[in-house]
Amino acid sequence: MIVALSLQYIGVFLLVVISWPLEMAVVKVLTGWMSGAVLGVGLSIVPKTWQGEEEFWPSGRLFRLLAVGLVTLVVISSALKIIQYLPGVGLEVVLGSLILTGNGLLNLGLTNHPFRVAVGLLTLLSGFEILYAALETSALVAGLLAGVNLVLALVGAFLILVPSMEAFD
Repeated sequence: MIVALSLQYIGVFLLVVISWPLEMAVVKVLTGWMSGAVLGVGLSIVPKTWQGEEEFWPSGRLFRLLAVGLVTLVVISSALKIIQYLPGVGLEVVLGSLILTGNGLLNLGLTNHPFRVAVGLLTLLSGFEILYAALETSALVAGLLAGVNLVLALVGAFLILVPSMEAFD
């Protein structure tokens, strides 16, 4: 999932660079990679017995795949109507933003594992950042959103580590 998260942030970079200067768009991809690294370090510290990884049967994977397809279909069908309310925003930006936002919300609704929740929140925020970048080009906002990404990753890593810390009490 960390590799998928890093590829997701490359996609975020490609969509943000349309409306922001290259230097500011690079901040998005570097922040995303740092967030993935923080979550990866949190996962690597915790022993396998404490990770509490969710087990998915094939039917669970099929359900998730169908749910992602449903979210994508809803986004594609409503993107043209949403573009009417956002002047100057391209179709690819709206599609990328809403697909990430919808799948982030879907991920949050289907799991309670701290790592998957952190990835869901980062995905949700990535979708918001793509759309917001097309509307606002402030460097201060870019810095604040980068800080929010890093704080989410730190909180996620902490919540991953909490079950293993309770054993030492």
